[in-house]
Amino acid sequence: MTRAVCTAMFAVWAAVAAPTLQAQQTIQTAPGTGGSPHVKTTWTIDGAALAVDYGRPSLKGRPETQLMPHGQPWRTGADQPTLLTTDKPLKIGSLTLAPGTYTINTIPGPSSWQLLVGRNAADWGIPYRPDLEIGRTPMQLGTTAAPVELVSIHIDDTAAGATLRIEWGTASATIPFTIG
Repeated sequence: MTRAVCTAMFAVWAAVAAPTLQAQQTIQTAPGTGGSPHVKTTWTIDGAALAVDYGRPSLKGRPETQLMPHGQPWRTGADQPTLLTTDKPLKIGSLTLAPGTYTINTIPGPSSWQLLVGRNAADWGIPYRPDLEIGRTPMQLGTTAAPVELVSIHIDDTAAGATLRIEWGTASATIPFTIG
């Protein structure tokens, strides 16, 4: 291949890939008051600016069920509440959310999880405050390809919208959602 053809192919690839490469950004926001690093990850999906701000506890050899007991609301992160921010309306399972910032909690279970979405409040995130809950919806539970040491929250772009994915240990809980 000639140098001109290679340069042209690279330019086309860069133009196509650039929006995808820019679509997600993660920054560490604090080391965490309890020792867990805090991150804020942002995505641009279907014209919506989405962000998740959360603490990332580590398993440190402990079973995940010790740190997120089955059948009980879990802060789904460490230290402060996990926050989901959107500038567009979202439809997550049976929940419709207006643009704004929401708390994310879950109820882990051995065969399924529940996603709990609440109003944002300036508190520690525990104990769980049912008075702030907007609603809950089931999540699909699967397993990770390899154990995940630090809690990881992702938003995966899909043809039909996106998927919220929470992973820790060998658990991978997902729920699809749409924007707009």
